[in-house]
Order: sequence, then structure tokens, then C-alpha cells
Amino acid sequence: MKILIVGGGGREHALAWKCAAAARVTEVLVAPGNAGTAGEPRVRNIGVAADDIAALLQLARAERVGLTIVGPEAPLVAGIADAFAEVGLSCFGPRRAAARLEGSKAFAKEFLRRHGIPTARSATFTRDTFDRGWVGAQCTPLVVKASGLAAGKGVVIAASSSAAITAAEAMFAGQFGDAGREVVIEEFLEGEEASFIADGRHVLPLATSQDHKRLNDGDQGPNTGGMGAYSPAALVTPALHARIMREVIEPTIRGLALEGMPYTGFLYAGLMIAPDGTPNVLEFNCRLGDPEAQPLLMRLQSDLTLLCEAALGGRLDTAKAHWDPRAALGIVIAAAGYPEAVRGGDVIEGLERAARLPGKIFHAGTRLESGKVLTNGGRVLCAVGLGAGIDAAQRAAYALADSVHWPGAHYRRDIGHRAVRKPSP
Repeated sequence: MKILIVGGGGREHALAWKCAAAARVTEVLVAPGNAGTAGEPRVRNIGVAADDIAALLQLARAERVGLTIVGPEAPLVAGIADAFAEVGLSCFGPRRAAARLEGSKAFAKEFLRRHGIPTARSATFTRDTFDRGWVGAQCTPLVVKASGLAAGKGVVIAASSSAAITAAEAMFAGQFGDAGREVVIEEFLEGEEASFIADGRHVLPLATSQDHKRLNDGDQGPNTGGMGAYSPAALVTPALHARIMREVIEPTIRGLALEGMPYTGFLYAGLMIAPDGTPNVLEFNCRLGDPEAQPLLMRLQSDLTLLCEAALGGRLDTAKAHWDPRAALGIVIAAAGYPEAVRGGDVIEGLERAARLPGKIFHAGTRLESGKVLTNGGRVLCAVGLGAGIDAAQRAAYALADSVHWPGAHYRRDIGHRAVRKPSP
């Protein structure tokens, strides 16, 4: 069968690579893809934008695609799954109504409250309803979030009330476009992440992972779309995972079905674990996280296409996901200036050398030009290593990251620091 992957980032490279490894898959199309997907066996890039739903429909019909998997959030929020379903095409991802869990943080907060699902304390404002006095009365730090889609950049951790007010007013003024028409301000709490596949009634947990959002070592600097991730996340114990399923994920899936918007697709939950063990929802993503997807898919031994089809058929209760017992760790290598203005068009050196090392480099912001791979975005590559433990996976990943370079390339040197075993004294 043919598979279509919608998107062109690191998550989509990992999805394409994983699907192409399935024996029953004849070819994987990626729209639009990047330089990494262009070089994968049995993978072909198609020059169709991820948000051009009409053209993607036409492509899927013309190529007789058996299954489409949507990588980024914007097409899901725009209704790509609805459009495909209307013409009888299999598309893995939630419908437009359910995708509001990610498309509107304000909607997600109200949904959580309606269904008694624990979440961080917050308030939602527009420019007209903004209450500076309320902000000033809160304990700091505070988290200020643009309610709409902002490509992973619409979150500011404000150390003071005045900084929170400044951040909110910048969002109202258009810093993140329409995404900032509504702003959610909530208490700051450290969090964990968990990923799942859902089919409207059943939920299949994926392996645990931990993301690193801050730009610089020591979790310093501005928030980003993610500077690295590892799996498994040791802090998510079996008992905690069971509680997350019982108190967050299962009530979410039931609540969506009760409200007439059954959820089928990847569901990624950002969680804060309270001192008493209560898992509070910070946010939902309606797709795999990036860069969490890269180490997760490196560890997944099952055929991803079969899992997606089981979900689409409402048969997840009969499916199992098998995982490599080794750990995986991914390091994002970013362009200079990320997460603000970045320069593109630099030649990436060392990819051939990296290809001879254990592990895998997934491309995100890259393009091909005259046979050379050039930078073409903020997050450029993700170097993923495997190892018996997080420390071994970390060493393998940094060997990969250290083998590639371009002017101004930046990556953290401490990805996995929370989980790496400390040497004996």
C-alpha cells in the first residue's frame, strides 16, 4: 500500500522513515517533505503544502494512497480529516471539532473543567477583558499562552507580574497573529509528557518521553518548539501512568465522545504532577510532539501503519505496541537566532560522516539545492542515539550531533540531564 505523510519537519521525516520500513508499504509520499525524506529509500517528496487540503485530497486520489497520516497541527485544526472522510479516504488524525483541544487553549481549559479533569489554575482573557489587577494578584512565575496555534512559540514564562502583563499585551497586539486574540494565563508548574493513540473509544499508550523546551543548557533562555527529548521518561512510573490514564486520558476520550466529537488520532498530553501525585493537564497536542516523535519512533518496533488502521477501525483494544528496550535520545540542532529570526541557506557539512555512525539524523528545516543540503528553518536536524540506558543513548546522540556543522549551528549540551545516571564518587 501507499502511505501519505502530511508535513515537512523532523516529526514527518521520522513518520516517513518508520512507515517505509513496513513490509506491506510499497511507497511513502511526503507532502512537502524535506531534504532528509528526499533521501530515504521508498520515500518520495511531493511539492504540495501541508495546509493545501484540496491539493492533498487530489494527490491521495491520484496516487491511490491507502492511508494518510497527518504530522502537524494546522491541517488538523483546518479539517483535513473531515475532508478526507467525506470522500472515503483513510486519514489518521482527529476531526476539526476534536482538534480544538490544541487549536484553542481556551476551549481545552473549558473542556477540562466541564469534565472534572485536573488542570492548572488559569484565566482566559481577550484584549477587552484583560484584568491587570488579577495578574498582579497571582503568585509568580506565570505562564502566558496565546490560545491559538503559534507554531510552538506562543508560550512565555514570566518571572514577574509585570512581565506577564507585557507578554499578554504583546500577544493581543499581534505578536503571534490571530493566535493571540485570546490569551490564557496560568500558574507555572513543572511538567511531564505522555503520548497516546486513541480511536474514539479505546486508548493505546505509547512509550513515555521527556522534552526540553528551553533554548540553552540548564533549562535557561526562551521557550522553543523543543530542543531535544528522550524516551523512556523514568519519572513516569507504572503507577503514575495508570493514574494518568484513569484521571486524564480516559475521561478526555469519554468526554469528547459524549459531546459528539469522538477522537481518533495521536493525543499528546503535557502534564504537571502535583506533590500528591495528581496529574494536572497543562496542554493537549492533537499529534505527535516534535522532537518527542523522533526518539519514540526509533524505539517503536511495531508496524505503525497497522496501529493507525486499528485506530481508524475502532480496534485499538486488540492492538499492541512493541518497543525496543533500549533508550533513545534526540538532540535538536538549530540555526543561529532560533527561536527568533533565523538565517537559511547555509550548507550542512558532515551528513555523510554522520550516516556511518550508529543512530539516525532526522531532518526538519532542510532543503536540497544543486545536490547540497541547506538549512531551511529554525530547528534544522535532530540527532537520535540508542543505548542500553539514557546515558549511553546520550553519548551516541552527541557523537552524531558533533559530526555535523554549519555557521551558527546551536544545540544544548545537556539533553537528558534529568535522567542520566550520575557517576559514582
